[in-house]
Amino acid sequence: MTLPVESVPPRRHLDPVPKLALEMGPLVLFFLLNSFGTRFGLSEDGTTFMAIGVFVVATVVALAIHFALLRRLPIMPLVSGIVVLVFGGMALALHDKTFFVIKPTIVNALFGTILLGGLLFGKSLLSVVLDSVFDLTEEGWRKLTFRWGLFFFALAAINEVVWRTQTYAFWANFKVVGIMPLTILFALSQTPLLMRYDRKAGAKPDV
Repeated sequence: MTLPVESVPPRRHLDPVPKLALEMGPLVLFFLLNSFGTRFGLSEDGTTFMAIGVFVVATVVALAIHFALLRRLPIMPLVSGIVVLVFGGMALALHDKTFFVIKPTIVNALFGTILLGGLLFGKSLLSVVLDSVFDLTEEGWRKLTFRWGLFFFALAAINEVVWRTQTYAFWANFKVVGIMPLTILFALSQTPLLMRYDRKAGAKPDV
């Protein structure tokens, strides 16, 4: 007599709207405070560091809400959140915003290194992050991982160029109105690859 196998409950996932709100909320708050803080009597420096502090706190709150809802944390927001805590905290403690502006460089370079490094060892690590969203063939995951790895390095390079050549105010605005649209456009540009290597649609071999 065999015992019934206990079924494993499926992993819960957030709907797109609350997921976007949790991921974008801290950045939107940072942008609003950084843009309009001086209108409420704050100095330029006071506005800068208040916006950084709110961004750090909001990031922690967003991660806590995500964990409360799903009892787990997504890998990429978790890594990014740790870096935000470390470098945002250093910026506030030392009153030096340089630690904050290099955060995107470090995060994106880290993601790029992890993704491309994984490919060197035969692992398409992006499938670990996105397996609940897409169902691709192994070749599809390899190509998508390679492209995102290069894109993360491109974002790291862009951040370095912008913060080293432009004002902090320009960098803070570009972080929202520049980097986010670039990321969305790049993600949308991968649609043909996603369709080509979708298992459910029947992946088409290269010719």
